[in-house]
Amino acid sequence: MRSIFDKTNLGNLTMKNRIIRGALWEDLADQKGHLTPELSSIYEELAQGGAGTLITGYSFVTKDEQPNPGMMGIYDDSFIDEYKKFTDKIHEYGTNIIMQIVYGGFMTTFNVGKRTIWGPSTMQNENTGTWAKEITKEEIKYLVKAYADAAIRVKKSGFDGVEIHAGHGYLLSQFLSPYYNKRMDEYGGSIENRARIIFEIFIAMRETVGKDYPIWIKLNSADYIKESGLTQEDSLYVAKKLSELGIDAIEVTGGNESIKEVSDNNLGAARTKVILSKDNESYFKDYAKKLAKTIDTPVILIGGNRHKDVMEEILNSSKIEYFSMSRPLTCEPNLINIWLSGDFKKPKCVSCNKCYFTPGKRCIFNIKKESK
Repeated sequence: MRSIFDKTNLGNLTMKNRIIRGALWEDLADQKGHLTPELSSIYEELAQGGAGTLITGYSFVTKDEQPNPGMMGIYDDSFIDEYKKFTDKIHEYGTNIIMQIVYGGFMTTFNVGKRTIWGPSTMQNENTGTWAKEITKEEIKYLVKAYADAAIRVKKSGFDGVEIHAGHGYLLSQFLSPYYNKRMDEYGGSIENRARIIFEIFIAMRETVGKDYPIWIKLNSADYIKESGLTQEDSLYVAKKLSELGIDAIEVTGGNESIKEVSDNNLGAARTKVILSKDNESYFKDYAKKLAKTIDTPVILIGGNRHKDVMEEILNSSKIEYFSMSRPLTCEPNLINIWLSGDFKKPKCVSCNKCYFTPGKRCIFNIKKESK
């Protein structure tokens, strides 16, 4: 029987267990995206808490495109030295750390009007109201290079790998979605064309960091809308192609949160009401199982992972290898250590999403406890 506590190898990375802390935006970096003591301390606490690998909150790859305040940056070399000290500290706890990188696009209300925001086509985000301008082919070349340059900085900074964010309505998932991608050139139309920018970014990153440095991707399984969205069939094509190109891991997510139908129907990545039934947990598992059966690349499942027994049932009934947890570890950073001690308690997290509205994206239970 396989266990979530198994020590494994993912490519050339040693994973002390199968639990990964999924990326969350903490809103604690400074105005230019540099680390702060409070932000660093969150990761140290997580590293001590037992999860084998941490993925940072998304980090922006171009200086003039910061989707949200308090995001980590990786757009120039000024970050390398401070991140190297940071990653060295995390490694003292025997924990891996991966940096997630992103171009946000119109999933933002931050600094809008003071900067140009690119999209696959010129259109307005239904939830934020923000407009995007259709990115030109020349600008796509610039963006591909920005991702590759960011990746080599991530490597020089001592991170154990880099993850491309292609989910949730950010720019790369917008390209994948026919709901938003109305282009008539080689970047629009068929799924081969809509995914072209992702393939180009991956290839450029691989050429920059070398064949052995881990590159992961967080990929939408579907937009989860009734019409004109990214389908699971199209997502499977993208994942298979990336596997053939040599991606090291695929983290399965879903829900295009720039689309009102998704947010109105609780179909995004951070769904509420997960705890009402164990049947609600691990809600991208069906797609992830199908994907894991068709590719050799390790598959990481994110989305509503809560109970040890549920994850281990999935682990032993499929080829899914790893599990990301985000909100439960925001609530209880030491949850994995508690489980390792033999206490298989249920997480305190109730998936209320109120952490999103607190300073530093803190669990409201912890804020109440600290204020007493």
